[in-house]
Amino acid sequence: MYSIHFTSRDLMQTRIVTAPDPLWEITLSSHLLARRNEDPLLLGWHRSAQQSLRPGTALRGRAELFLGVNWSHGDFPDFLTPRLREGGVDDGLEAIGGTCPHQLRRDVAVVAAERGTLPAAAQDLGAGRTAALRELTAGMREYYDAVVRPQWSWVTASFAADHASRSRVVAAGGLAALLNSLHPSLSFEDGVLRIADYPRDRDLHLGGRGLVLVPSFFKRATRPITLIDDDLPPVLVYQVDRGTGLIAARQHEALSALVGRTRAAILELCAEGGSTSSIAARLNQSPSTASEHLAVLRQAGLVFSERRRSSVEHRLAPLGMALLEGRPGQ
Repeated sequence: MYSIHFTSRDLMQTRIVTAPDPLWEITLSSHLLARRNEDPLLLGWHRSAQQSLRPGTALRGRAELFLGVNWSHGDFPDFLTPRLREGGVDDGLEAIGGTCPHQLRRDVAVVAAERGTLPAAAQDLGAGRTAALRELTAGMREYYDAVVRPQWSWVTASFAADHASRSRVVAAGGLAALLNSLHPSLSFEDGVLRIADYPRDRDLHLGGRGLVLVPSFFKRATRPITLIDDDLPPVLVYQVDRGTGLIAARQHEALSALVGRTRAAILELCAEGGSTSSIAARLNQSPSTASEHLAVLRQAGLVFSERRRSSVEHRLAPLGMALLEGRPGQ
């Protein structure tokens, strides 16, 4: 049993991340590829990705260190998923490249203890050698481009669908209902979130830090997972519904063909509401570029904009909602 203890402050601080985290998707997707496929929806991706990573291929050679240290049958290094950032995969890989030697030694030692042996390159990584860190991050970048990025529209559509669903759960039943809805193995009662069937008994006291909930597309359909080090910012990673995401992704593709990918993405973000700067940050664009797209959508009657103090807030107009949901406008 894994027990996560909340104070009243922790309950106020608990949140769901606002965008998919590329490093969690990179890390957990390789765990899926190390096993027989369990999800019919992923059959094509699984077969294609395994082919591109078979021994002797260029991608396998470049990603070998990442695959070797990212143990898929037990604990895997915390440094592969550094503190969540909204800057995207490049910022995340830069954070990995700056991992302190102490954490590298500790995390690699955990994997070595479970696996028994590690390749020489992984031992160099544990020693904090710069060349090994560069090899790791370069391999992860190529792995992302070949294996994860082609599915990113499905990833983001699944994330958005999950976010909308969880928001409705919170509105109807509060945080307790949200935590109880994440997976059948979870139960929240009297300020304690319990995860059944954990490999060993653990207690995590949040101590006012709150808990960050991380939806993941590529996570296996097993109980949610956490980090090894309890001193790191606490996270709980759970799997999203890929089926709902697939439907949303196909709707997004049709909408993108009509208004363009960027404006389709902005419409989806306006469904949740947000300022120009927040929308720009989630799209990894400048505020001026996002503002130009929003002006076009506003002139077309698809979004409403309202100034609030120093920012401009945007939300979907009825016509924009009808377009986003794939139904005729009135």
